[in-house]
Amino acid sequence: MIPSFLKKRMFKAPVVADTTDKAQTSDSNKVATTSYTKAPINQLYRKISGQVLDVAVKPKLLGELPEFDTDDQTLTFYVLQDYSRSNSILIDLQTQEYKLPAALVGVKDRIHQIDENAAIIFLHHPKAKDDQLSPRLSRLIAATLQYSEVKIRLVPVSILWGRAPEKEDSLFKLLMTDGWEDPSITKQLFNIGVMGRDTFVQFHPPQDLRTIIYDSLHDEQESDLDEPALFDDIFTADLKDSGTAITGNSNNIDRLNETDKINNKGPRHALVSTADANRELLRSLQQQLNVYLDKQRASMLGPDLSDRRNLVDKLIYSPAIKHAIESEANETAVTVREARGTAKGYANEMVNNYSYPIIRVFDRFLTWLWTQLYDGVEVHHFERVRELAADYEIIYVPCHRSHVDYLLLSYVIYKRGLSIPYVAAGDNLDVPVLGPFLRGAVAFFIRRSFRGNALYTAVLREYMHSLITRKTPIEYFIEGGRSRTGRLLPPKMGMLAMTVHSQLRHTNKPVVFIPTYIGYERIMEGGTYVGELKGKPKESESLIGLLKVGRKIERIFGHVHLSFGTPLHLSDFMQKFDVPADSLPIDRTDTPLDEKASAMVDNIGVKIMQHINKAAVVNPVSLLSLVLLSAPKAALDEDICREQIALYQGIARQVPYADDTVITDMSPQKIIDYGIKLKLIERTPHILGDIIQVADKQAALLSYFRNNILHVFILLSFLAALVARNGRITRSRLDGIVSQLYPFLQSELFLHYPAHGLTDTLNQKIENMLSHGLIVELGDDILSVPDANSSHYQQLEVLATPVGQSLERYFMTLALLAQQGSGNLTAEEVVDLCHLLGQRLSVLYADDIPDFFDRSLFLSFVNALIRLDYLREDEETGVLTFDKRIDNIAHHAKYVLSPDMMQILQQVASLDEKAIAHAITEISNKKQRKFSRKR
Repeated sequence: MIPSFLKKRMFKAPVVADTTDKAQTSDSNKVATTSYTKAPINQLYRKISGQVLDVAVKPKLLGELPEFDTDDQTLTFYVLQDYSRSNSILIDLQTQEYKLPAALVGVKDRIHQIDENAAIIFLHHPKAKDDQLSPRLSRLIAATLQYSEVKIRLVPVSILWGRAPEKEDSLFKLLMTDGWEDPSITKQLFNIGVMGRDTFVQFHPPQDLRTIIYDSLHDEQESDLDEPALFDDIFTADLKDSGTAITGNSNNIDRLNETDKINNKGPRHALVSTADANRELLRSLQQQLNVYLDKQRASMLGPDLSDRRNLVDKLIYSPAIKHAIESEANETAVTVREARGTAKGYANEMVNNYSYPIIRVFDRFLTWLWTQLYDGVEVHHFERVRELAADYEIIYVPCHRSHVDYLLLSYVIYKRGLSIPYVAAGDNLDVPVLGPFLRGAVAFFIRRSFRGNALYTAVLREYMHSLITRKTPIEYFIEGGRSRTGRLLPPKMGMLAMTVHSQLRHTNKPVVFIPTYIGYERIMEGGTYVGELKGKPKESESLIGLLKVGRKIERIFGHVHLSFGTPLHLSDFMQKFDVPADSLPIDRTDTPLDEKASAMVDNIGVKIMQHINKAAVVNPVSLLSLVLLSAPKAALDEDICREQIALYQGIARQVPYADDTVITDMSPQKIIDYGIKLKLIERTPHILGDIIQVADKQAALLSYFRNNILHVFILLSFLAALVARNGRITRSRLDGIVSQLYPFLQSELFLHYPAHGLTDTLNQKIENMLSHGLIVELGDDILSVPDANSSHYQQLEVLATPVGQSLERYFMTLALLAQQGSGNLTAEEVVDLCHLLGQRLSVLYADDIPDFFDRSLFLSFVNALIRLDYLREDEETGVLTFDKRIDNIAHHAKYVLSPDMMQILQQVASLDEKAIAHAITEISNKKQRKFSRKR
């Protein structure tokens, strides 16, 4: 069956070569053609021009090179939007450099009547006037439709002479770096002379021309055209309609051409370029390629920019902020003008001031800095971001380990050819010298706390909305601050809620969140973090602090790892929670999210944290930290250390924590040598075998890197602890204990395993441990430890250690609650007291590793108890009440913790009323002094 679209438009004109018919065709129906000479002078011109351009221009390749099968017979053509000689020569030089099919070499296939003097298609060709279309693309489409066996691939290419987004209403647009206008000869000369060293080229994934044609026609008439092979039948049927006998498509065309030669006429083609159908198809395909390249360019350059003053004015005079200003004036008894001035002050505080020169300075500086600080920056899974950048509003949501995160993530994104995201930074970084530079490098500053300030909230929401509707990529740290322990902090939902709020007001592009894991092997702020956890006051950011950090530049900090997790599409959550699009008024910022939307925000926050952990990189330092800190006195025989590292690598690979999780492929011996090189561990020679131990004063710092990957091994550690502490245990008992305590581990470490499928997950982990000899199955579902004198038993003991600290915190909290009784303490008091008890326990009985008593960990546990209804919080007083189920949870501790440890925890948690009152008073006074300093 011939599609109605083709019947009406495609082949109504007979295949003729009558020049009078051609003359009668209107100009609007023509496709421009060009004649090329193949004289040696062109070859000489190409060679000389290439040499000159090669000296003046040093392009940087963005993205990955396309991969071609060199054995196939596919013809390759490169697609560029704008014609220019410099672009042609530049692409030719790049194809030669990277061993790709040449761009400025003739492409001939006489069998299929293809004879092109170059392999470049310009969508905007200078010989094409008005609405006329690309002549070369027209000829290739004709050949593809005429011959079913011809194979043509198109490789779209983006060329950027500089990467500065355009300034709206700029007077110097013609002499600036690449934006959105077609390049004139003057601009190309300017680009070569001025921007030649700041030129970027990206080859996009190849596209099969036949597939593009088929998809285009299939979209038009999906029910009529099912196979590309039907093209032959369509052409045959049409030629039959024209009165010509056909036996085969290519043979028949040859016969027509031979007849034309006898009659002294030029060769004719079954597809006439001026036919309506060809023109419609050509226009459709050319538009698709243009749109594709436009989107790719937008993803690399970002949106057009207003200058900062105009942006602030547009923000303040938007309908949403006008309403907020009027509300502020009514509620605070000030004039509208005064309220507008306040709003403008808020806007000036936060709005960034994009500066491409600053971006270039940062590019050069950071390239130098990374080589000074790090052995390398390793990036994983970035291709998934590139695939989404053209069609989605990208929201990067990385974990927050260091101040370096701001610069590192933007640098990686920029170097890989995408537009730098606008980064939400705390106003504590808006300090002299550093602040203006960060603002010029697309940071926008927000206050650390603005609860109760309705006008500030409105301005920030509207600014976020303006960024999102302008299709600007955004980055914010969902934890709110830097983690001092290496674990993920509970998510702060403010910025996330503003993103959702904006999407529900108006949709330009669908929003997608990119959870991003950042892992270091040494960290600049390590000493500061340890001090803060031990109670030292947090140092404010300042120029002096910046200079102090600069003193560390000569040190080596190993590798940095960035891993981009599985994207989370906001539309999927909206469908799941039944939240309709465009459900909020576009001209208001103060419309609250309803219950379903609020629940959706909470769910997105948790899923982001889980996906960050799923993208974790188990690097050499974190793996070494996990092994040594689990050993008695943080030391192991070197042979045993190697075996334990190999074991962890093996069990992590056999049953991966997640598909996105990356495990270092460095050998165990090289991992040990690497840790010694970074001065984190030491080798102590001994006649019976060398000892590997944590270097002096490095244990607290190594706990940070251990915590980065603790979630990957925590269930294995829990299972190991249950078997090791009990000698023998049934699977059913093991399942019951883990199932009851798992929600608390999941809350603390953002584990992604669903509770309803936990039994299957545990069975996989158990089989993994059985295959490595860590546990033994005795029959009747009884699991046992291996022989006590075996190396496997030692490995089991080391593996069982990491979960201990979490369970000790849980038991100590439960012991405190049980001792004080129901209805006597608030949640805040429980957390504060547990924090104090943890400090005391760490100093008296543990290794003084401060992450054990991190306040956020106790807060996470108490919140989980409330969420699971083990604790009930009085709405008025905040006092916690509970029943005997608390004792049931604590009862499981005896299966994991040693009797000595349980006794110690009971003693530490035993506080009389006087001690409780004194502690609460001191904590309250300390908080008040801290609050006064902040003000």
